[in-house]
Amino acid sequence: MGIRAPRKRLARMRNLTAIFLSLPSVFLFSISISGCASPGEPVERKPPVPVAITDLAAGQSGNSVVLTFTLPRDTVEHRLLKQPPEIEIYRRFSVAGAPAVPQPIPPPLLVTIPSAVVSHYEQHGEIRYGDELTPEVLKEHAGETADYMVRTRASRKKHSPDSNFASLRIYPAPDAIADLKAQLASAAVSLNWTAPQQTPVGPAPPIKEYQIYRTEISAGSASAGQKPSAVPEQAFPTGGAKEAELLPQRIGTSQSPSYQDSQVDLGATYQYFVRSVVEYSEAQIESSDSNLATITMRDVFPPSAPKGLLVVFVPAEGATPAHLDLSWDINPETDVAGYNVYRSEQEGTRGKRLNAELLPTPAFSDMSSVAGQRYFYTVTAVDRSGNESEPSAAASSEVPAESQP
Repeated sequence: MGIRAPRKRLARMRNLTAIFLSLPSVFLFSISISGCASPGEPVERKPPVPVAITDLAAGQSGNSVVLTFTLPRDTVEHRLLKQPPEIEIYRRFSVAGAPAVPQPIPPPLLVTIPSAVVSHYEQHGEIRYGDELTPEVLKEHAGETADYMVRTRASRKKHSPDSNFASLRIYPAPDAIADLKAQLASAAVSLNWTAPQQTPVGPAPPIKEYQIYRTEISAGSASAGQKPSAVPEQAFPTGGAKEAELLPQRIGTSQSPSYQDSQVDLGATYQYFVRSVVEYSEAQIESSDSNLATITMRDVFPPSAPKGLLVVFVPAEGATPAHLDLSWDINPETDVAGYNVYRSEQEGTRGKRLNAELLPTPAFSDMSSVAGQRYFYTVTAVDRSGNESEPSAAASSEVPAESQP
């Protein structure tokens, strides 16, 4: 019995081997494939490739080219990127009339923006990058066309497809204005500056015009007589509905280095900057922003001196003693709050104010005059901001003594 059992098992194994070898080869291949794989083994995945940028745009601002585009959020396989991709910006120059370079050949790499700092260039949902045109670049390529292209990377293995090309002619812009000053004028702000004479590569072309920009900072937040202050360029907030109200607005143009802004409100604080514009054969180029001039609009201008002052003697009547009545013309200013009356016993001096409170009308009765004493009167106007005018021309009179007719 001990010998027969192993022989029977050996016979069964030979039968199974014969059956297995008789199966079709395709079936055997499928068994081997399914048997080798295990659920825990890693499967190689393709590296994430961002979709191509399609809205690249370029414009010159001062001596920089500002590139704007929307950063991709998805891959070419329609998967969401886990973090902002790295940005590669390419640039080349070409002379007008030269043979076009095929777009599949990428321009030289200009700059790489790592993923960790991409958010520093994002404003209002788009990427803004300024390519500064150095004096060396302007000397060599002024009047040529600058072509820009952008790629992004989510991994080092493969970059995104190329973006669209953005092209523009570049020219040297005038130097930024550095001495903008803002001063209070009657119901206006007066701006003055010096016309720029140079570009980074030589004399500036004639200035075609100046463009004036203004931002309303607050109402009544600065003190009187505040000097214009310079703050860093690009200091304006960039985000949110409330912050958007603080963005600068162009309020006008000027052909000369001065401007009067009359659309102002008392108590409001304004910041101004100016750009000069020159014209080349195919483009108008704005300079960079001037220094910022800050000023608070306050009424520091008094009304005009009242006119037509008359002093009339009024005899005693009943219980009313003899006195002097004064009258004068109404001031033309619309913000006059009232008038003050001054009396002096000596010609050429203002003397003492007779009214305790502002007089709402151009009339006054001096009931404290002494008979036989000659008085010299002047009148001033006061506006709602408390500014008092110069005195009017003096007028004199007296209450006759009892012995006088």
